[in-house]
Amino acid sequence: MSTPHNQANLGDISRTVIMPGDPLRAKYIAENFLDNYKLVNSVRNIYAYTGTYKGTELTVMASGMGMPSMGIYCYELYKFYNVENIIRIGSCGGYDTSLKLFDIILSEQTYSESNFALTMNNEDCHLVQSDSNLNNIISATSNEMNIKLLNGTTLCTDCFDSYITTGSNELLKRVPNELTISGVEMEAFALFYTAKVLDKKAACLMSVVDLNSDKPVQATAEEREKGLNNMIKLALESAVELNKK
Repeated sequence: MSTPHNQANLGDISRTVIMPGDPLRAKYIAENFLDNYKLVNSVRNIYAYTGTYKGTELTVMASGMGMPSMGIYCYELYKFYNVENIIRIGSCGGYDTSLKLFDIILSEQTYSESNFALTMNNEDCHLVQSDSNLNNIISATSNEMNIKLLNGTTLCTDCFDSYITTGSNELLKRVPNELTISGVEMEAFALFYTAKVLDKKAACLMSVVDLNSDKPVQATAEEREKGLNNMIKLALESAVELNKK
């Protein structure tokens, strides 16, 4: 079996998928953390690898950038490949003033101005939650690994926040007053909403790579490559714990 975007056969992809945005990050995770891995998809260079981590079968698959791309890949994984859990791992901009570069945010819910939900499911929805059971496992695992984790509400945008011509502060003014935004990225809403529609489970971990402050701070490309390992390890260890349930 295959789809227009995925050449994998049924059974090639595990029930739990770790999902970075960048295909090369998926390749990096497979090469550095998985045993006996194999490439199961390369359509459009959206790489997916299935192997084992500490004896647990896992798939690492890229989503590409933005909600439309995430929406395609997570829908197909849930709908056609019997995937039950997707843990997105990615980078984000930090809006909480207590954050430092490479701190990790676990999104409990995400707000978006996007019409993704309206288009997909004829629902005027702009706030959607991640799975609380998955989050509990991730939070407990972070405590065991002594990795600091900020649980919060995140913002999901259609435009890279640094490229918003009026500035991100104008965007934040349109966010409902009752929401305190910890960070901003571009994929989680599509993932969470698709999981909701298909009765599946989704979570999102994000490493802070730039800070929205009076003196903006941004990680270099080299720092990003090395600084995301804690998040990657947390996602992998959480998947092992999830497999025990």
